[in-house]
Amino acid sequence: MTQTFSPSLEVKSSAEDAVAAFNEFHRTFGAFRETNDERIAQLEQRYSSDVVTEEKLARIDTALDDTRRRMDRMLVEKARPPLHGAERNDAPHSREHKAAFRAYMQTGEAAGLKTIEGKAMSAGSGPDGGYLVPAPAEREILDRLANISPIRSISSVRAISTASFKKAFSTSGPAAGWVAEADPRPQSANQQLADLTFPAMELYAMPAATQTLLDDGVVDVEQWIASEIDTVFAEQEGAAFVNGNGTSKPMGFLAYPKSTVASWAWGKTAYLPTGVAGAFAAANPSDLLVDLIYSLRAGYRQNARFVMNRKTQAQIRKFKASTGEYLWQPPASLGGSATLMNFPIVEAEDMPDIATDSFSVAFGDFQRGYLIVDRIGIRILRDPYSAKPYVLFYTTKRVGGGIQDFDAIKLLKFGTT
Repeated sequence: MTQTFSPSLEVKSSAEDAVAAFNEFHRTFGAFRETNDERIAQLEQRYSSDVVTEEKLARIDTALDDTRRRMDRMLVEKARPPLHGAERNDAPHSREHKAAFRAYMQTGEAAGLKTIEGKAMSAGSGPDGGYLVPAPAEREILDRLANISPIRSISSVRAISTASFKKAFSTSGPAAGWVAEADPRPQSANQQLADLTFPAMELYAMPAATQTLLDDGVVDVEQWIASEIDTVFAEQEGAAFVNGNGTSKPMGFLAYPKSTVASWAWGKTAYLPTGVAGAFAAANPSDLLVDLIYSLRAGYRQNARFVMNRKTQAQIRKFKASTGEYLWQPPASLGGSATLMNFPIVEAEDMPDIATDSFSVAFGDFQRGYLIVDRIGIRILRDPYSAKPYVLFYTTKRVGGGIQDFDAIKLLKFGTT
């Protein structure tokens, strides 16, 4: 009996609609499985599939991605707090900062913020780049970024108060050995340390508001700013954490020098070639995914996950095991991740599409492999002149990133060497 899938769901924000989208996603995947099985049967019988079947599979595949995209948006909206200003049990100094910040946002009056930053021994001022947002607003922005920025959600994140973060990392593991109670503890001769530096780069956004909105006593200005810049910051971060070149932006994990797994050395990311330019191997294409998984050491595989974009995932979604089971499985619960060979999949749209010599699939323990540094403090500079009658808010955040363990991330190269 042929399964059917319903038209696109209307985007809504309630929990019931998110559950409905989740159920729709699973029904659509059932239709995808059945149609793809039909296509495979046609290939086995006459070495070619029916055009109608291919078109139907493409439509279902698109519907599957659209439903997942809508479901993701619903979950993000559900996680966002409302924009009305519910009073919180803030500390007195936090309430003072919030009141001064609101006055600055509404009228441009900065005397209160100057007093607060003076008490904190801060040299920040309007000409120096704006004023710090209150701590609760900063936490909310960072929490939102963690929810919607794919690489940030799986990486290590460290708050810093300086322009950069330096750490020493052992490229051969820490010194270790067995000793008696009173024996000396000598350092191993093969201990090698690498000095890694992660500078914080400046990221900015410039939301605009009317004076009427700012004068509205119902609107919580802090949450309004968070809602305006979270997606913009997340998109910029996501691109930089994947492909950033380290110049005025973080260093993306795809931007480092690369080598094959067999010739890997510290300072490079290792990859496995598919053996085919711009494609998986025609026979047993999933075998290379198994090789990619086991190219990672056992200690890293426990928390490993795949990273790819939706187009690459659409191709892998058709792969089956020798037992006939699909290797790609939909999320088991609302808000969960799809899995590939029981490892979670993170969708990062900044990962490259499959093409000749592209690195379109990453696999690894990003918690150990990639580090994001957030410099404490998000600044806002009010500009009521440049875009009258709108008020612009030049918002800046300092963030950096880079690989901290080159052995924790492996790549799949769609090429012959």
